[in-house]
Amino acid sequence: MIDLNVRSLTHITKLFLPEITAAKGGILNIASTAAFQPGPLMAVYYATKAYVLSFSEALENELEGVNVSALCPGPTATGFSERAELGKSKLFKSGTMSAEEVAEIGYKQWMSGKSVIVPGFKNKLLAASVRILPRKQITSIVRKVQGRADGV
Repeated sequence: MIDLNVRSLTHITKLFLPEITAAKGGILNIASTAAFQPGPLMAVYYATKAYVLSFSEALENELEGVNVSALCPGPTATGFSERAELGKSKLFKSGTMSAEEVAEIGYKQWMSGKSVIVPGFKNKLLAASVRILPRKQITSIVRKVQGRADGV
């Protein structure tokens, strides 16, 4: 996961950055609402998504004329929940956006120059709440939400 979300992203960006910069192109990285808080039971995933967000925001600031955005969707219907064995978690039981909705919102906001894109009202609320609640409380809440809906 670290290789995919951190090392590969950094390497590919470095590899293509000269061409992107010369073309005044752009970069749309996929982070997650997980990027905004610590994630018990999925600590590495949450930490790598925090890297994607931080890396994207820093690049946006460094690269003049290059639009860099981080798309931070919440739970999305993609098959990820089954592969990560989260299908019964409260996180995915509370509703998901479709991949098509996330992609459309992400693309439109990236094209408009938005740096951090959080699609959906519930996801925006989640991302904003971490700024006002104590960190320990956030971690406890995330742990409860990550648990399965059947309590296991």
